[in-house]
Amino acid sequence: MAGLEVRGLSKSFGVTPILQEISFDVAEGEFCVLLGPSGCGKTTLLRLVAGLEEPSTAAISIGGKRIDQLPPRERDVAFVFQSYALYPHMNVFENLAFSLRLRGFPKEEIQAKVTEAARLLDLEAHLERKPQELSGGQRQRVAPGRAIVRQPKIFLFDEPLSNLDATLRASMRIELARLHRRLHGTILYVTHDQAEAMTLGEKIMVLDEGRLQQMGAPSAIYHKPANTFVARFVGSPQMNFIEGKLDEKGMIFRAGECQIDLSGVLPGHGTEYSGKELTVGIRPEDFHPTGPDGAWVRGEVEIVEDLGSDKFVHIRSGKVKLVARMATDVRLNRGEILCLAAEPNRLHLFYDGKRVNEGL
Repeated sequence: MAGLEVRGLSKSFGVTPILQEISFDVAEGEFCVLLGPSGCGKTTLLRLVAGLEEPSTAAISIGGKRIDQLPPRERDVAFVFQSYALYPHMNVFENLAFSLRLRGFPKEEIQAKVTEAARLLDLEAHLERKPQELSGGQRQRVAPGRAIVRQPKIFLFDEPLSNLDATLRASMRIELARLHRRLHGTILYVTHDQAEAMTLGEKIMVLDEGRLQQMGAPSAIYHKPANTFVARFVGSPQMNFIEGKLDEKGMIFRAGECQIDLSGVLPGHGTEYSGKELTVGIRPEDFHPTGPDGAWVRGEVEIVEDLGSDKFVHIRSGKVKLVARMATDVRLNRGEILCLAAEPNRLHLFYDGKRVNEGL
């Protein structure tokens, strides 16, 4: 295994920029997730590392060695595609062994590598079966198995769970996490599913419109989003946003009927943002019901989503629509007036789309 270093990676198709000046490191043995909406450049970035596309500008190194000028076969990376891409006329053993046979590995070494990969992936009992005789989860395990037998320096995964149903995706996320612990492999993993990113990633890179928006541990991405895009994209239900204005003393934020005391929350006592438009972000789980005197927001209950383990309450306060996560034993009816507040250190404050407070 080896680490990955990318510096100044850009890619354009004609005059259309796809990736713009992306730089990052993936440490040896680290599980790094590329997260972002469809069309943000995630898969293109993966293909550039693999050598399947040529960058406009870049310096890409694996284990300290420049590889951006090398052909794909010499980069020592393994690519796991979105589709299973299994050979239907071959059994599991033959699918796993295929790339090794192409490279001329001795029969005994192929047997050993395939046996070890099958053990890691719990496929030992299915080696004689063909793909059509396997379940969806078993077929999904064969795909990374073909990469594992090669023992590459870097594993590249391109949305490998996207073809599975919700239940199987959830179980396969856990299987992939366990597999990473066993392999200690360096992984660059593409997804648009934040649950996958938060479950699997030791480091998350959030992309949008070809630019790196934020990079960090899952907890940092969730609790300290760098801008409103990251704050909106990561979290389900998504973060509530209230657009308003700070008073001239830099202490009270007002937006219609909403009023929040920000004294001590903003850096420099808020004077830098006095009289300016701000965006206050509040996670649904950070709201708590309160009395009228301590309320930041008073709103009418519109919808109550009772999911058994969670209860999400949709309220309207003037023109602002908000979602609050409530305890499952709270009883609320449509049309009721609900008063909400939150701890000041749970707030996310943005000016011109960028985070301006430290928070937790």
